[in-house]
Amino acid sequence: MPSLLDLRRRIRAVKSTQQITKAMKMIAASRLKRAQDRVVAARPYAQRMLQVLNSLAARVEPDSHPLLRAGSEADRPLLVVITADRGLCGSFNANVIKAAGQFIAEGNRAEAIDLGLIGRKGRDFFRRRGFEVRFEQVGIFQRLTYAEAAEIANAAIEEFASGRASSVHLVYNEFKSVIAQRIVLEQLLPIPRLEATAEPTTDYLYEPPADEIFADLLPRHVQAQVYRALLESNAAFFAAQMTAMDAATRNSSEMIDNLTLYMNKVRQAAITREIIEVVSGAAAT
Repeated sequence: MPSLLDLRRRIRAVKSTQQITKAMKMIAASRLKRAQDRVVAARPYAQRMLQVLNSLAARVEPDSHPLLRAGSEADRPLLVVITADRGLCGSFNANVIKAAGQFIAEGNRAEAIDLGLIGRKGRDFFRRRGFEVRFEQVGIFQRLTYAEAAEIANAAIEEFASGRASSVHLVYNEFKSVIAQRIVLEQLLPIPRLEATAEPTTDYLYEPPADEIFADLLPRHVQAQVYRALLESNAAFFAAQMTAMDAATRNSSEMIDNLTLYMNKVRQAAITREIIEVVSGAAAT
């Protein structure tokens, strides 16, 4: 049976941990609001551009631009894995890594896949397992900017356009609500073509020529989709962290109550034992 001193020390330690988890929950909540506002602002532009570019890809020849045509004959995709730089966020990072592992296992691609790793947790996991890493970025979520997303997108475009990657896919957590995130695995390159059931009824007139428009528009589209994915992952991380810290705070309160109750029982037993010893001593005399 632990002593009263040990129980008091343990209660103090749990209370200290509770203060930390409560503070982390409040910080995550404040950052979540800003991250959520950025996601809401970026979604309409990225989604509309995706619709337009998918529709456009179905109406032009694949050879119109390198980002529209199918990749190299060798099936060697590039998978961009977006995780967080930190933990204490429940299963946030584990779910993304698991989805990436399933994508690799489905095609038996362990020896024929390249990775682009965004976030320290994913980088540390895959680097230890000997995968081919084409590029990596860590520490970008503190001050996430479009320029950083453009740098990642340009690296992916270079891998695809040079023929080193047959396709480019993104896997990340999409922000749905404070208590819900959804794992998304989507193809980034080549730009997917809409599978129309009928002949297209809308055509496009190009001014300036189509190749000039594609040269500027398609890389910008890839950059916008990467930026949206990073924003989604960032907001989902703060939501997951806030939820995890809230659960930890509630669990610590329950643990403190149980330890306090147990400590009172131990103290009561000690007092009872002392009273019995005094009474027994008085009766013996």
